[in-house]
Amino acid sequence: MDTLIPSVGPWFWFILAAVLLFGELMMPGIFLMWLGLAAVATGLVDIGLNLDWRVEVVAFALLSLAMVAVTWKWVSRQWQPESDQPNLNQRHVSYIGRGFTLEQPITGGRGKLKIDDTIWDVEGSDAPAGTRVTVTAVNGMRLVVS
Repeated sequence: MDTLIPSVGPWFWFILAAVLLFGELMMPGIFLMWLGLAAVATGLVDIGLNLDWRVEVVAFALLSLAMVAVTWKWVSRQWQPESDQPNLNQRHVSYIGRGFTLEQPITGGRGKLKIDDTIWDVEGSDAPAGTRVTVTAVNGMRLVVS
């Protein structure tokens, strides 16, 4: 084993980098890219310093961890930008604070409220149909009104 591995040299790291970067193209997820760049850096260091294969493996591991750690915060911030519509997929949350007219009376604490083309289940104090109510909270998929 000691005779085979030391003969690999820096080209091993460049070939590994090419395989990892190609893998990133086939399965995008921005993780193999950092390992590929760490392999390139290991190959470049090996060219300059002619390291033992054991040191090369440790250098690759450390460079991989460093590349992932340094870029993790930057990449996660880029993929989760601030939205101008933070409640886009939670439409019911955007109704909090708005006033509507009851479609059906609230009896026993439960009733129906029509908003645009959707009828929502509501809970709140008993009130007749046609009463103006304000959405104060959301309880699961039910609107809480007062």
